[in-house]
Amino acid sequence: MRTSAIRFCFGFPALALLLMAPPAAAIDAAELPPATAEAMAQAASPQAIAEYRRKLKEYQAARAAFDQEAEPYWSSIAEKRRGRNAKRRERQAITLDDYVLTQPPLYDGPKRPVDPEPGEKPPERKPLPVVADFLKAAATHFQFTPQRPASEVEFKRAYGRVALASGLTREQIVRVYAFETGGNGNHDMQSGLSASRPGSRAISTAVGYNQLLTTNSVSLLAEQGHDIVKALADKAAGLSGPARKAMDHKLAILKRMVAFTRSVPVQWSEHEKLANTPQGWGVHALVLDIDIGPLLQTHKLLTSVLFARAKGYTKPLSAAELEMMNLTGDSTGLDMVTMPQAMRERVPTANFFQRGGYERNPVAIRHNTVAKLLAITDERMNVNSALPGAKELAGAF
Repeated sequence: MRTSAIRFCFGFPALALLLMAPPAAAIDAAELPPATAEAMAQAASPQAIAEYRRKLKEYQAARAAFDQEAEPYWSSIAEKRRGRNAKRRERQAITLDDYVLTQPPLYDGPKRPVDPEPGEKPPERKPLPVVADFLKAAATHFQFTPQRPASEVEFKRAYGRVALASGLTREQIVRVYAFETGGNGNHDMQSGLSASRPGSRAISTAVGYNQLLTTNSVSLLAEQGHDIVKALADKAAGLSGPARKAMDHKLAILKRMVAFTRSVPVQWSEHEKLANTPQGWGVHALVLDIDIGPLLQTHKLLTSVLFARAKGYTKPLSAAELEMMNLTGDSTGLDMVTMPQAMRERVPTANFFQRGGYERNPVAIRHNTVAKLLAITDERMNVNSALPGAKELAGAF
């Protein structure tokens, strides 16, 4: 069994010692239970454990010092935000004094060391649902199969017609598409997945030209369902024969989905719960349908435009401003949009984030004022608008 170990021992004393107390390296793993063998293989040396504990102590001290500096800063961010909200309710003017004008502290100390001792493995994250899951859920729970376009340009033409009719501009439509999809996205593109990158994984449930999340689809249907149903009913009225029958069937399914999304209070948190169910996944499959998908994509942007108008902001939104509302939420985005250029140059982006979100967002950190963040958004729109997908959408109007 341990022939290789014995073979290199010279003389009987060495052989006797080897047989009496075989070193761990000479033990055949096949003789040990799998769990024991694995534990021995992973066991850390006392030196490694001591080094880990030393580094952990350094890391904990550095983080504690950083937190002492960071916590008051982020408390002041929250306090200023509450003050701005109160002033808006009273229709009072917002000034520079209503923002924190210093940049947040950034942690630059040692990283948390890796524990060399084997421990319980962290639970694996549940994989995100992908388009195939949305389609399966729609078929299972709503007996619905989205009507897919014969070509990508067919979907783009349908989207262009709906978006223009709603009052969105060609520039807004194309440039937001260019930013959200990188300039080459298809109607069924999911965030993180790419045919050109084998083995790529979904990083969110965002799908389509404006990258709608499952919660977006549920929320839009709950809040804008009446308008979407009416648009589909108007379209059905102009059809006859098998086409009318198919549209009526789709309309009946849409109404069932609307009823499902309205089964909870109209709150993002409640819609998020629905969106994380198989039925919510089935609703999300609507973004792939050539009749309903363009309506959802359009309403995602249109709600931001209407929100700005309702708050008294009547100037046309640039594509970058609209995208800011699309990304950060209407209320937060409008806070940036309504800011004069002189203020944009001075107000840090940190004012519009929670601490955890900011510290994980390298774009907001690098482009750390409102003016810089809008400028990099415009720049990416410029570059991506020159790519084939964006050019095809621009030509589809």
